[in-house]
Amino acid sequence: MAIELSVQHVQSKSKYSKLIDLESFCLQQLEQLTIQYPICFARIVYYDALAKSHQELINYAPEQANLSQSLISFFRKEEWLNEYYETFSLNRINLDNLELFCYICPFGYKNKKHEYVQLLTRKPLPSKLQKYVIQSVTLLSKYFDIYLEWGQQKAEIQLLEHIIQRATHQLRNSLGLIGLYAKNLCLGLHENSHREQASIISESIQELDTNLTDLIYCGQKDKSRVSLQDLRSVVGESLKGLLPLTHQKKIQILLPDTSTSLLIDRLQIKQVFDNLLSNAVHFSPESGNIQISWQVFHSEVIIKISDQGSGLSHEDAQKVFTPFYSRRPGGTGLGLTIAKKIILDHQGSIWAQNSPEGVVDPFCSFT
Repeated sequence: MAIELSVQHVQSKSKYSKLIDLESFCLQQLEQLTIQYPICFARIVYYDALAKSHQELINYAPEQANLSQSLISFFRKEEWLNEYYETFSLNRINLDNLELFCYICPFGYKNKKHEYVQLLTRKPLPSKLQKYVIQSVTLLSKYFDIYLEWGQQKAEIQLLEHIIQRATHQLRNSLGLIGLYAKNLCLGLHENSHREQASIISESIQELDTNLTDLIYCGQKDKSRVSLQDLRSVVGESLKGLLPLTHQKKIQILLPDTSTSLLIDRLQIKQVFDNLLSNAVHFSPESGNIQISWQVFHSEVIIKISDQGSGLSHEDAQKVFTPFYSRRPGGTGLGLTIAKKIILDHQGSIWAQNSPEGVVDPFCSFT
């Protein structure tokens, strides 16, 4: 089994860090078009996948009088749009009784409706300006893709937060009940081995409750404390906690000699490594090897954790990050779910696939 993570490098910024709302971005692009002479009117029709509806925005060149409502209504009916033009191509359309020149540049077709930028100009557009218009529309389309990806990631994070909060609430209820009975046993028993055992149970419950608090912390983005951290040090801290298990199974850990620095929440990313490495140790054979490696690629650091376990079936690989799914006896099925939540909070993604050797490769990507 192999796990790959791609985390944001220290000097890079998330592609979502300067993201503005879709309407504001579209208006900015329309304004950039209408300050180019001879463009006097720009209109965009697009599908907002997050709002699940088509939107329209209009902008006029400086000192350009607004078009009549009848003409705007005519454009909205789209009876004049009776052809399927090639995307990212600028097409001139002849409209009767219109003194201005009309152009359209399509960039998509969503929910049975065209997405396009429409321009009205005082004279035909020169070739250089036509190229500029196509570049602007292409930029708009790419921004739509990024905005949709951000929205989907945000929705997934909110869903995982809800699942984690609900699961921890249920666990706390059970722990509270067990703790109450343990205390009652302590009070009702005389000083003997049975009372000592009940006291140990009570103390263990308190320790579990503390660990559960740390678990909840790791699932909350608003409590992230991002700082410059040494990657090898964070991984080493996780491995240190697993030493009794690795010694018991005689597992050899292979680590790179070099390291790199990352802007991360140390506790949260350590929780990711705790979960991933714990699984690697559990599924490794006796005297097996676990190899951990990383490489820097542009704005990302790719981290790979490989063990010599038997891997997962294709069906299991699709469920590996699903809440409450676990192949480990007694497992809660929340470890990898929490890891995924943390990775998403760090602007990343995580996935799994089978390697040529037949084991499964889970991947994690921070952008």
